[in-house]
Amino acid sequence: MNKIPNRQAICEVLMEKAKEDKDIVVLCSDSRGSASLAPFAEAYPEQFVEVGIAEQNLVSISAGLAKCGKKPFVASPACFLSTRSYEQAKVDCAYSNTNVTLVGISGGVSYGALGMSHHSAQDIAAMSAIPNMRVYLPSDRFQTAKLIEALLQDEKPAYIRVGRNAVEDIYTQENCPFEMDKATVICEGSDVAIIACGEMVQPAVKAAELLKAEGISASVIDMYCVKPLDQEAILKAAAHAKLVITVEEHAPFGGLGSMVSQVVARECPRKVVNLALPDAPVITGNSKEVFDYYGLNAEGIVKTAKENL
Repeated sequence: MNKIPNRQAICEVLMEKAKEDKDIVVLCSDSRGSASLAPFAEAYPEQFVEVGIAEQNLVSISAGLAKCGKKPFVASPACFLSTRSYEQAKVDCAYSNTNVTLVGISGGVSYGALGMSHHSAQDIAAMSAIPNMRVYLPSDRFQTAKLIEALLQDEKPAYIRVGRNAVEDIYTQENCPFEMDKATVICEGSDVAIIACGEMVQPAVKAAELLKAEGISASVIDMYCVKPLDQEAILKAAAHAKLVITVEEHAPFGGLGSMVSQVVARECPRKVVNLALPDAPVITGNSKEVFDYYGLNAEGIVKTAKENL
């Protein structure tokens, strides 16, 4: 069982690359511990900026550093980074097309019992609505590492959302297919296409296995790149399926399900069912309890597939 959360994978890549690249700068809002970035702060104190609990300043300072040629990675709880500093993300980073990578940690319902104030169920919709802002939800530690390495090679703004807890591995160190801004097809099927992002990819994979045992063929698409959306992968999967199911740890509006529905309706009409969090404050509980309650698990996906096929 994997015990390394995606946030730790981010730190490991940045620490390795910072050995040679002194332009890499990490900024935190009193969040180095929860972001697993304390080792970076200790190893590279001159490349680390602690802003304190001031998310708006955090983003604006990072944009300024980027304009000076630095490569800032900004880590803060997703619930605050995507709302409290939204204007700074829009104006200072995206409008100026600035090389800032915003890392929303403990995304979705990771904070569990802390409730709606600490949940980020709107960030996909909010960040995707900003021109020039790219949005990524990597599914496991290996894909997260590949994404960070790729983002270090370009100079455009991006928002990444990762959860708080370790998630089961989908890929391996040796076998982690990755192409920037291209979805990963984990398996192909002819009955239902399951398109998922972030922590919902693992239950999608398990659901495909359960469906196969019942004679239902399912494809699974890891849509880590929510924006830019890999429309080609969506249309190919939809064209070979009778039903499309999207799965996301997000509100039912403006997220992956809405985006996929637009593409499918326009280009390849199929029934699309969106599995997401409700349009309401979610129940109190840890991530697994919340997912199980709302059917954001393998069994829920299987049930949805069988009811709608």
